[in-house]
Amino acid sequence: MERLTPGECATLLRLARRAVTLRAQTGREVIDAGDETLTETLHAPGGAFVTLREGDALRGCIGHIQAVRPLWESVMENAVSAGWHDHRFRHVREDQLPRLRIEVTVIHPLEPIEGPGQIEVGRHGVLIEHEGARGVLLPQVASERSWDARTFLDQVCEKACLPRGAWRDPGAQLWRFAAEHFEEGGTPGAP
Repeated sequence: MERLTPGECATLLRLARRAVTLRAQTGREVIDAGDETLTETLHAPGGAFVTLREGDALRGCIGHIQAVRPLWESVMENAVSAGWHDHRFRHVREDQLPRLRIEVTVIHPLEPIEGPGQIEVGRHGVLIEHEGARGVLLPQVASERSWDARTFLDQVCEKACLPRGAWRDPGAQLWRFAAEHFEEGGTPGAP
């Protein structure tokens, strides 16, 4: 996948905002680009996560690692899911919309890895599958918490409800992925 242009990043943020706003105002999930001009890149299948924050507090985060639908649709669907289907939080209300900040993380293809030496903190996210469990953390999570690569792998294990260090087990499968992270009010970019 090619890097997104600043215009494409802005379009995805507007689409995510549109999806959340329409859901909060009408109660309906509307996956429609409206008047937005969609590039070939945005029409291509793409994996993405959408994070909602109210101030600095996490308000919801949902996404897909694999590209299962056009990127623009994935962003709109995940925006609604982050606000209404992340079971850690109550549903977004219309009065919260002005305080809500939207972040989008576009996922690049997965690459199998052997261990922490192949992870660049801040650049790579990590996926683990082991004993029927699966966990993923986005690149910005390790940076925000000042983790090293081993701590990052331990935390991905915990996210998958596996014991720390399970990434060392011979049956554990590990992947890294690069991602582009951008948010409302921020400068588009990717670690």
